[in-house]
Amino acid sequence: MTQSIIFDPLLPLSLIYAGALISLIALGFFVWRGLLGWPSRAAGLVLLLAALLNPSVQSEDRQALSDIVLIIRDKSASQSIGERTAQNDRALIELRRKLATLPNTELHEVELGDGAADSGTALFAALNEAIAELPQARISGIVLLTDGQAHDIPPQEVLDGNTWPAPIHAALSGYQTDWDRRLVLSKAPGFGIIGEPVTLAIKVEDQGAVPATEGPLAKLLVSVDGGPDQVFDVPIGKELDIPLTLSHGGMNVVEFTVPTAEGELTDRNNTAILQINGVRDRLRVLLVSGEPHPGERTWRNLLKSDSSVDLVHFTILRPPEKQDGVPVSELSLIAFPTRELFLEKIDDFDLIIFDRYKRRGILPAAYLENIANYVRRGGAVLLAAGPDFASVESLYFSALSDVLPAAPTARLIEQEFRPQVTELGQKHPVTEGLQNGDTPDWGRWLRMVEVGPKAGHTLMSGGDGSPLLQLDRVQEGRVALLASDHAWLWHRGFDGGGPQLELLRRLAHWMMKEPELEEEALRATAAGTEMTIVRRTLGGEESDANLPVIITKPDGATEQINLSQTQPGRFEAQYEGEDLGLYRLTQGDHATVVALGPAAPREFIETVGTADVVAPLVNSTRGGIVRVENGIPDARTIRAGRNAAGAGWFGFVPREAYVTTGISVTPFVPAWLLFVLISGLVVGAWLREGRR
Repeated sequence: MTQSIIFDPLLPLSLIYAGALISLIALGFFVWRGLLGWPSRAAGLVLLLAALLNPSVQSEDRQALSDIVLIIRDKSASQSIGERTAQNDRALIELRRKLATLPNTELHEVELGDGAADSGTALFAALNEAIAELPQARISGIVLLTDGQAHDIPPQEVLDGNTWPAPIHAALSGYQTDWDRRLVLSKAPGFGIIGEPVTLAIKVEDQGAVPATEGPLAKLLVSVDGGPDQVFDVPIGKELDIPLTLSHGGMNVVEFTVPTAEGELTDRNNTAILQINGVRDRLRVLLVSGEPHPGERTWRNLLKSDSSVDLVHFTILRPPEKQDGVPVSELSLIAFPTRELFLEKIDDFDLIIFDRYKRRGILPAAYLENIANYVRRGGAVLLAAGPDFASVESLYFSALSDVLPAAPTARLIEQEFRPQVTELGQKHPVTEGLQNGDTPDWGRWLRMVEVGPKAGHTLMSGGDGSPLLQLDRVQEGRVALLASDHAWLWHRGFDGGGPQLELLRRLAHWMMKEPELEEEALRATAAGTEMTIVRRTLGGEESDANLPVIITKPDGATEQINLSQTQPGRFEAQYEGEDLGLYRLTQGDHATVVALGPAAPREFIETVGTADVVAPLVNSTRGGIVRVENGIPDARTIRAGRNAAGAGWFGFVPREAYVTTGISVTPFVPAWLLFVLISGLVVGAWLREGRR
């Protein structure tokens, strides 16, 4: 029980102060007049003023409250490195045992995980949140169990402005001999022009107690789209500029890896993934027209309508056999540079289109042989065949026959038909989704050449089910054969038209080897922590698309997932990743990589345990920092404002907090006694003065 004197004035204090002033003046007058009873009068006035203040004795029944020690336990991803989890567990057990020696003390433990959106360890935010939820008057100390790598510690001036309720101590996991090697990608462009070098800046860093056995160089492996590794020796600690040339459009996945060194903490930060979108500066197209016809202008208009296309149009307006007496000097202003185009600079073109071209001696056999070699070296040729393809002047009867996917039968089909996408074409990315239903609402074509497939895939068929669109790969290049010259009817809107522009766009992109249009591919895209796995194939039930996809997680663990067919030739699955980082996917001979978040999450960028980050926070409360490997210090009580740590001990401030369970108020002096005392003093003063 605790007692105290309180006052509850019976009159406003202003009146009591005024009465005290009047009493003081009256006493001065009594003294001046020499009245012998002035001391009794003074004592009576004092008792009267005291009675007006109404003093009372207040008694409180108090219940003592225990002190609270707050323990923030870091369980972020970096604490899973090496033996840190076990260290953390042992440190917590030892800390509980030693804090149990403090009288009237209880523990409040908070676990801290990874921050949202790869924000790292939010230790400072967790500390403030935990303190806000507890009665600060009872907090006697705070202990941080962490590796020291926090990512939200504010600047010193902010820490100095905080008022902490108790000392803060830190126990660091990890070992003083820890070291780690990491890969830093400091310059990573988001896109690059195909065929032109893109400069990347990369650095290999060593952190911590690096062994003397490690040399000044490290090996760097570079892989593009999961292809073979290129090996480089790079100096450690020095930023290097690496030129990279993109070979295809669309997304290029570039993987940089430093092999794991003996004794380093983790290899989670030894890999960097860069996704560069390859764009073409210009698509260089050579259009070769055999003779003027209605479809020639359609081809030209389609190609010229795209600002990213550089078009060179070579057309034969006057065949050699035409003899009409016009002087040669009036036929042309300049000679067309056929030798330069078809021999010297043919590799400058991305695509060559033959539109109703037939052999007339204008392009010598050597030129056509060079075009066939151009395809084998990686070029692309699209042949739109007219009636000439079924004649003896057909391009098939030249060096191009070795690269063409179909041979003409010499039959010309001149009847109306609607182009159809074949069963295989419904799986192929070039024609997938073009046809709605079994009978598309497409315009009719009026003529096609009957051909017999030799190689490749038939994606569209025409009259009598004859192949209409045939695609094939020839060594490094690609070839497409459209066995009709009436595709321009779609563009003109004849009989409702059709998707000529989309078909041509997909054909061009497939021939440019865009990854999105590969017919046999395993791809994965990431959105947050969820990835979508897509397997494209032209095979049936016997294809390896039915095999499970093996997922290798960032920590090296593997998992299998089965794909489900969502449409012909397309298998998909959704996968939720547990950790941020690089995932490797393999299925049969196909492989790809995808990064959920960065390849090395923030928790694994700097992994060596250190006191440097949390030291300003701990020092602002005069707390202490120790390494768990050296043991947990003893716990002792200290006075507020004193140093809170020393050699082998952590200090905690007893708060002596309590809660009041009951209050009683008793008058200091009974009213009747005050009345008797005041009356006696007044009467005594009167009697003494009366005797005189």
